[in-house]
Amino acid sequence: MPAERWLSVIGIGEDGLDGLGAEARRRISEAEIVFGGKRHLALATSEIKGESRPWPWPFDSEMRAVVALRGRKVCVLASGDPFLHGVGATLARHVATHEIRTIPAPSAFSLAASRLGWSLPEIETISLHGKSIDLIRPLLHPGTRILALTSDAEGPAAVAKLLTKLGFGPSRLTVLEALGGPDERLRAMRADGMKSEIFNPLNVLAVEVAPEAATGFISLAPGQSDGLFEHDGQLTKREIRAMTLSALAPLRGELLWDIGAGSGSVAIEWMLRHPSMRAIAVEANGGRAERIGRNATALGVPGLKVVQGAAPKALAGLPAPDAVFVGGGGSEAGVMDAAVDALKLGGRLVANAVTLEMEAVLIARQATLGGELIRIAVSRAAPVGTMTGWRPAMPVTQWVWRKP
Repeated sequence: MPAERWLSVIGIGEDGLDGLGAEARRRISEAEIVFGGKRHLALATSEIKGESRPWPWPFDSEMRAVVALRGRKVCVLASGDPFLHGVGATLARHVATHEIRTIPAPSAFSLAASRLGWSLPEIETISLHGKSIDLIRPLLHPGTRILALTSDAEGPAAVAKLLTKLGFGPSRLTVLEALGGPDERLRAMRADGMKSEIFNPLNVLAVEVAPEAATGFISLAPGQSDGLFEHDGQLTKREIRAMTLSALAPLRGELLWDIGAGSGSVAIEWMLRHPSMRAIAVEANGGRAERIGRNATALGVPGLKVVQGAAPKALAGLPAPDAVFVGGGGSEAGVMDAAVDALKLGGRLVANAVTLEMEAVLIARQATLGGELIRIAVSRAAPVGTMTGWRPAMPVTQWVWRKP
């Protein structure tokens, strides 16, 4: 059995050793091997008595070098709080928690909130480090305060450019650089007033959201405006989409297959329910597949995976879904069988039909497997000559089934 707590994970700030307590400094000095970024190792160099090992590039998320030293005195240095978008969570996937002693320092978010006088529970925090800045889009609501970790010196200007493009140019931005160290600096300006400024690579961007007009927001409710999606007519309309999302009953961290995705609206709305949500949009038409990617970016879920190909062949090898939506192609041979077979136990399958052929498929499935059949009809007021009347949309037959 290896000695318990052989691995020390020490959070270190820009103030270096001056910000560490006695135990943290002792664990650094007693370690046989100290891992960390080059900046972290430089901050602690006078206390390191053992071997310094910078992280390899590319970064090894399996932590093989650390795990191979199990039982020896090993220390890992990390920025601020190692378990807030840091290396701590990565290590904990490979080393039992009873073998780790973690001593965190204040996180970049904590330091930024303290400088601005913001209450952390009342604001949005997001890491854009190494990720698409489009992830910030769903957070852009009037008056929202956001703290965002950026990737580099150009990160704040890139976000400012995006905000201006989306109609949030009046938003107030504060760039907090090198927090906690001797080079700490705060600079504030409007999003549309930031040009190509270069900042300290270690920065947090604070955003106080202010729109130019009261339109174009990504709502918290399911059933986003149809106008937010680029489409060629293959779009699950807002009201039907809202009911479809309700029937799919998303839970955190789950994976959706959107088969015959069209514009990708259902998969996109699934992912908008929570940042942990995952989805795969399967679409046979190449132009539509490309359009799905653009829609996913525009609505702030760039992580949506798009598979171009016809079901059921395109479904082979995909990870098993927690939920499946069949919006197109469900009457094709083998599609419904493949969806039913792949679905996890307890998973939900929702299929919509507007054609008699697809409706017949759903009626047959309900007769053999059970579940619910629902007919959804929506009418919209529209001009009728000089007056107004109801124009019905095509009715939708929906089958909702949970795999026992």
